[in-house]
Amino acid sequence: MTPTARPLGDHLREWRQRRRMSQLDLALEADISQRHLSFIESGRATPSRDMLLHLAERLSVPLRDRNPLLLAAGFAPVFAERKLDDPALEPARRAIDMVLKGHEPFPALAIDRHWTLVAANAAVTPLLSGIVDPSLLEPPVNVLRLSLHPQGLAPQIANLPEWRAHLLDRLRQQISASGDAVLERLLKDLLSYPAPKDAPEAHANLAGIAVPLQLSTKAGLLSFISTTTVFGTPVDITLSELAVESFFPADEETAAILRGHLAN
Repeated sequence: MTPTARPLGDHLREWRQRRRMSQLDLALEADISQRHLSFIESGRATPSRDMLLHLAERLSVPLRDRNPLLLAAGFAPVFAERKLDDPALEPARRAIDMVLKGHEPFPALAIDRHWTLVAANAAVTPLLSGIVDPSLLEPPVNVLRLSLHPQGLAPQIANLPEWRAHLLDRLRQQISASGDAVLERLLKDLLSYPAPKDAPEAHANLAGIAVPLQLSTKAGLLSFISTTTVFGTPVDITLSELAVESFFPADEETAAILRGHLAN
């Protein structure tokens, strides 16, 4: 039997509740009447395609999840999903490669919505030399599993309790925002890994400005702060879900070590 398609109102209500918005909140945000929004959610009114996309924008619905909204309202999907090697995404791929290469000698990598490694610059590879389980480096590489697995990068992370809490908190926020079942399974897997005895129970200590990543290496202790970069105005699903994680030296010692490696 073919499952019955969910009504548009159910989709909208779910996203509104996920964003912790009342009907009045969303109506004010979208500059429409609460009565009109109530009619849309109850099925008594059918929005235009532009109105539906406007509501999705106000609700910060990911592009991947906007197509089901359109289909539920009887409209054709708007957002395409191309493979990263599609010729149409070549300018974006070049931009990613330029960012990664330009960030050397400091590490940077590109990931998709499930934290799967898409690309990395040359500064990342030396940091992975201590990985015990080579299967963690076999494609597709999941960056979170690689980081927190006891036979992965975890033994090298000097501040593992704080960094683990930071990554898990980011993942929980991502799940809360997206409701992605794949990320929920990933979180369950990560929580099954042995946790440091002094792992914080709540949020990581921000240590003043940010949670650093501290790696013990043969060259010495490396300390990084990180930034996340996304494309600003994507209309392709694949492009909207790509992010570049860039790691910057948190101290002069780390910068000097990495610049020295580049010189050698």
